[in-house]
Order: sequence, then structure tokens, then C-alpha cells
Amino acid sequence: MTISLLVRRTVRAPIERVFAAWTDPEQLERWWGPKNVTCTAAEVDLRVGGAIRLANELPDGTTLWIEGTFEKIEPPHELVYTWLVGGGIHGPASRVRIRFVPKDGATEVIVQHDRIDSEATRDNHEMGWLGCLDGLEALFG
Repeated sequence: MTISLLVRRTVRAPIERVFAAWTDPEQLERWWGPKNVTCTAAEVDLRVGGAIRLANELPDGTTLWIEGTFEKIEPPHELVYTWLVGGGIHGPASRVRIRFVPKDGATEVIVQHDRIDSEATRDNHEMGWLGCLDGLEALFG
């Protein structure tokens, strides 16, 4: 049995700007990361089969890499990619689907994280995604 997670947030920015914030490395470094985590590097090869890599610097100074491979890209509406934390030391690869839905000049961001291996991992991912969405929302203030 695999576990899924769904979080959503409405961001006060047009869909094209929100999609760009999620796919441009310089912008990702400005907002990505759960509370008390800093994105120190971001790499995005925005093509099916391309990689996404995010360096999360934890409060203790260690860096944890999140890596994935894009499975689907439909600008500016959807991204789907695999998700592997710390080279697999934190469990097997899971799958993330991000949908961007325009809403009266704003954008609803819907994060669906599937193939999670345990409830504890799901809970950790939920806290992480909520922190990331806080950062994304703050980016557009």
C-alpha cells in the first residue's frame, strides 16, 4: 500500500509567474524549503527526462538533496516528477504532481505527492510542502 498527500494554496500572482517561480533555479533558491530550511542550490532541466535537484540546507548545517526526473511538463499548468530524498537513504522514490490553476488573477497551486512509503514520511512531507508553499506565497507577498 502506498500513501498519498494533497496540499493546496492560492498565491496572489498570475499562473505564468507562479509556474516560472517553480521552474527557474534562481527563483527556486529564493523561496524553496520548509520552515528553517534554506535552498542553497537548484538545478532544473525543464524537459521530459530532465532532472530537478534541490539542495536543502538544514538548521544543523547539513545539506539534503532532493532529486527527481520530469515525467510530464505542460507549461504553465502542470509538472510531474519523481522525488528522491538524500539519494534514497530516506526511502524509495515517490512521485509529485503540481497543478497550477488560474483564479481571478491569482493561482491555486495543488501539490499531489504519491507513492509515499509510510505515514511518518507523509507527515514529514506535508510539513515540508506547507513550508514551501508559505515561501512561495511570501515571494509574491
